[in-house]
Amino acid sequence: MRRPLEALAVLLLASAAGGLAFGIVYGGRDGVLMGLFLLAVGLPVLAAVHLLRRRRRAAGSLTRQLTAGVIVAVGLVTLGVGAVALLMFISGHDALVMAVLLVFAGGLTTYAIWTLSGGVMDDIEAVRDGLRAVGDGRRGVRIRTGGRDEIAELAAAANRMTAQLAEREAERDAAEQARRGLVAAVSHDLRTPLTSLRLLADAVEDELVDPETRRRYLEQMSVHISSLSALIEDLFELSRLEAGDIEWSLQRVRLDELVGETVEAMRAQADAKRVAVQAHVPGDLAPARANPEKLQRVLFNLIQNAIRHTPTDGSVTVAAESNGSTVEVEVADTGAGVSPEDRERAFEPFYRGGAGAARAAGDGTGLGLTICRAIVEAHGGEIWFADSQRGARVRFSLPRAG
Repeated sequence: MRRPLEALAVLLLASAAGGLAFGIVYGGRDGVLMGLFLLAVGLPVLAAVHLLRRRRRAAGSLTRQLTAGVIVAVGLVTLGVGAVALLMFISGHDALVMAVLLVFAGGLTTYAIWTLSGGVMDDIEAVRDGLRAVGDGRRGVRIRTGGRDEIAELAAAANRMTAQLAEREAERDAAEQARRGLVAAVSHDLRTPLTSLRLLADAVEDELVDPETRRRYLEQMSVHISSLSALIEDLFELSRLEAGDIEWSLQRVRLDELVGETVEAMRAQADAKRVAVQAHVPGDLAPARANPEKLQRVLFNLIQNAIRHTPTDGSVTVAAESNGSTVEVEVADTGAGVSPEDRERAFEPFYRGGAGAARAAGDGTGLGLTICRAIVEAHGGEIWFADSQRGARVRFSLPRAG
């Protein structure tokens, strides 16, 4: 919107240009008179228009504002033209004809603006009603307009805002639901060992048991304390991973050596359950770009989880291969496997599978796969359950070292 001084400057230039053009054709005197005539007609119109702009709140709707502007402009121009015409000794008949033509042109202009503004007002009302619906909590609203103008762009921006708002709210609700589930799961996993610890401690403190039973109770208390410590450590590590509090040094890691060391470290646990653990990693496999300690943590969790879910005389195999710009590692077992509907949720904290089946004692903290996913994704890789005819196959990818 032009300011009054800017509008006045434009009027002066337009009047001077009109007078100059008229003077070239009819002489200097007529040119000066034409310039003064244009200036005299334009000044009242500019003053009235800017006055209406200041009072536009009182005018009401956009249609009324435009109609009032046209009426004022046409009316003042008609009066100005009539006055100047009479001063220039034009006959009253000619002045009346000129006035009638101006009024008629103004009426047509008013009708055109009123008609066109009706469509504009419909679009504005559509945007208004849509935003009100969004404010009332409706997220499926889509604002549609009849034009392809700035109001249509505004409607499109409002639709994008609504879609983004719905997406953010869905993410917030999912995060809130996950938080509640995590709190409930942590409470459950803390309550059981704490209850056992309290009962065992009361029995030992009250000297209700013989020395042999006391020793056994103390061993059980040590197991529960170790379980609680592991749970707290895993929760702390998971919170740091999800918060992005990562200070790792990435380096070239030979997977054949790292997998071999990890498998050997897990062999005693596997032998105790009579499960065969073997590694199949070629020596010429391209190195991965990773933190060796965190990568070994992933392997420990996956191999331990595989041993835990593999029956006696079963086997666990760790393999690796190159796949373009990544290196993929797989831990496969001959256990019961994971159903397709549980594969994605298996990486959620404390997910027990099925209809919330409880974990048996010794099944770990329930955060192993969650921590694996967080570590792998922090490296820029992915982790998933691959299709398998027998048992479970967990694969994860890592970027190759440059």
